Amino acid sequence: MKVKTRGVIIQGSSRSIGNSSVVASFLRQQTDFSILDLKKKDIGYFDYQHLNTEDDFIPLMKQLVADVDTFIFLSPVYWYSMSAEMKTFFDRISDLLKIEKDTGRKLRGKTMAAISCSEGDDVPMSFYEPFRLSADYLGMQYAGHAHAQIRLGKLVDVSAEALAAFSSRLLSSPPVT
Repeated sequence: MKVKTRGVIIQGSSRSIGNSSVVASFLRQQTDFSILDLKKKDIGYFDYQHLNTEDDFIPLMKQLVADVDTFIFLSPVYWYSMSAEMKTFFDRISDLLKIEKDTGRKLRGKTMAAISCSEGDDVPMSFYEPFRLSADYLGMQYAGHAHAQIRLGKLVDVSAEALAAFSSRLLSSPPVT
């Protein structure tokens, strides 16, 4: 009997309903993972005095590390890089290395993947480096990445096929125990 992978699609975009949400909905259908829209969370910037500890980040991460095996980070390509919302989220992971170390340690062994989306059909490989390197630094398994091309509010057929195959490979990996 196959154990179901528990996962989350973390959507980081400057708008909740747009190209990223099209991709998130498709991925949800493929994986049955929940969708977390960073735009709907109060997550402040990282600061060295940890003045944002009362926002949504730390309680959210405590819940995610307890409930999730696989993290899919989904961001549109903004100026060859992840969105500001996604970058802020990643910067705040520093809190898990400084003041919430027990929560940060629980990321070890979990799986991370990255999905980019845009109207174009390509993305620079440098887009994915922060995800891959962060997974490595945190002791997470990097399951790879994929790009989704959107045209007129819909996934391009070849992107839908590639995302379906990517999701299938992600789900066939053994879950973290």
